[in-house]
Amino acid sequence: MKKMVMSIVAIGATTVLMAAVNAGACTGCHGADWSKAALGKSKVVSEMSHADIATSLKGYKDGSYGGAMKGMMKGQVAKYSDAELDAFSLTIGK
Repeated sequence: MKKMVMSIVAIGATTVLMAAVNAGACTGCHGADWSKAALGKSKVVSEMSHADIATSLKGYKDGSYGGAMKGMMKGQVAKYSDAELDAFSLTIGK
């Protein structure tokens, strides 16, 4: 019973964290199905692994990742915690 309760709590926490990230701001450039190279310069997010997405989002946030769109992306992810970015990364990619 304890394991089941903990699983439900973990699922609920992940759902809350995923909801905290505004995916609409992302899909404007990356496409509704994440299949566009944003402004013709980014990787195609739908082809990235969940781990690569999380690493890149957190890297944009701390300034250790990015190319031409580094400044724009830093502004997009700066307000989110690493836990929120990790949870969000699990909703896209492969």
